[in-house]
Amino acid sequence: MLLDSNIVIYAFDPAFAQVTSFLRGRSFSASVVTQIEVMGFWRLSEEEYQRFEAFFRAVNVIELSPDVVREAIALRRMRSMGLADAVIAATALLNGLPLVTHNTEDFRGLEGLEIVDPVTSP
Repeated sequence: MLLDSNIVIYAFDPAFAQVTSFLRGRSFSASVVTQIEVMGFWRLSEEEYQRFEAFFRAVNVIELSPDVVREAIALRRMRSMGLADAVIAATALLNGLPLVTHNTEDFRGLEGLEIVDPVTSP
């Protein structure tokens, strides 16, 4: 499973306990773009930053590769998509991983991309 940025954030939010329950005992990865989005948020407290830093040290972070870059370009040429979403979707597609996200509309209709939303259907 590849975690979208919102799922990483929700995993540390008590209001989204179902996300933490969903992730418990499962194997998952994150795109380097997710790491940048989450850790680069300018309003993170030092405590939150440290918590996310430990999280990303503990998970498999998938770096950008030339194949991911090509696939992200192809996705953006097919439809209007944000850069981060295109890279995350391309990473999931090329690694054969379901994408775990609550922003399902951002990724709906991408051929071959399995989407899992643990917020609405754990």
